[in-house]
Amino acid sequence: MTAKYSIQSTLQLAYNQLKDVSESAWLDAEVLLSHCLNKPRSYLKAWPETELDAGINARYQQLIAQRLQHKPVAYLTGTREFWSRPFKVTEDVLIPRPDTELLIEVSLPLIPHNDCRILDLGTGSGIIAITLGLERPHATLNATDKSEAALQVAKDNASHLGAHNIQFRVSDWFSQLATDTFDFILSNPPYIKAGDQHLSQGDVQHEPKTALIAAQQGLADILAIAHQAPRHLNAGGHLLIEHGFDQQADVQHIFSEAGFSAIQTHIDLAGNPRITSGLWNPS
Repeated sequence: MTAKYSIQSTLQLAYNQLKDVSESAWLDAEVLLSHCLNKPRSYLKAWPETELDAGINARYQQLIAQRLQHKPVAYLTGTREFWSRPFKVTEDVLIPRPDTELLIEVSLPLIPHNDCRILDLGTGSGIIAITLGLERPHATLNATDKSEAALQVAKDNASHLGAHNIQFRVSDWFSQLATDTFDFILSNPPYIKAGDQHLSQGDVQHEPKTALIAAQQGLADILAIAHQAPRHLNAGGHLLIEHGFDQQADVQHIFSEAGFSAIQTHIDLAGNPRITSGLWNPS
C-alpha cells in the first residue's frame, strides 16, 4: 500500500532533511512545495491536511534532493522576487538579492519622471533596468551584458513584466556603446576577490563566477567602470555602483580619482556600506 502524505507531514519531513544544510530550511520546504503545487505559501497554511498527489510528491522529493546538494532555491523554482515583482532566473545569471534593492532606492529620487537616458551595465537577469523602466516609463534605458545567455533571460523578464522602454545590447562594459551618453549609469559589477571564503558558501557557490569575481582584490571592474563612465555621462549625470561591504574607502577613492564629486556611500539593511554614488559635473 502506497503511503499518503499531507502537506503538513510532507513539509515536516522536508524540514528534517534540510535543517542541517540550510539556515532557512522551513522556508525552503514551503517555497519548493508551493512551486510544485503552483499555489501561494498561504495555501499550505490554510490546508495543512490536504493529501498530495503521488506525482507532485515525487517531483517535490526531487527538488528536496537537489536542495540537499546546496542548489539554490531560486534556480530550482526558476524565479526570485525583486522590488515586489517575480523575475525569471537561470544558472546563467546571479540570483537577485535584497541588497541590490538599495540601488533602486537611492537612484529613484534622482531620476526625473520625464525623458532621460539610463544605462545598466552588466544587467544579468535585468532586475535593475526593468525595475527602473517600470518605475520611470518615460525614461529610455539601455541594458548591457557580455553574456548573451544572461541577456536572453533579461529580455524574457522585460517581455513578461511589460518593460518596453529598454534596449538590450551585448557589450563588455562600454565596449559597444561608442559615443552614447546617459544621464544615469548604474551597475552591480563583480566585486568579490578570487579565493574569498564566501565563494564556497551558500548560493554563491552555484552562481556564475564571471558575475562575481574581479581582479585587483575585487576592484578591477569598478575601476574600469568609474574611469570610463565620464566619457558616457552627460553633465550633471550620476554614477551608482554596488560594491562589497569592506570596499567603501577604495571605491570612494576610485570615484574621486575619476573626477566625480558629491561622492556618497549608502548603507544597506544590514548596516553595511553597499552603494557608492557620484556626480559628474566637469568644470
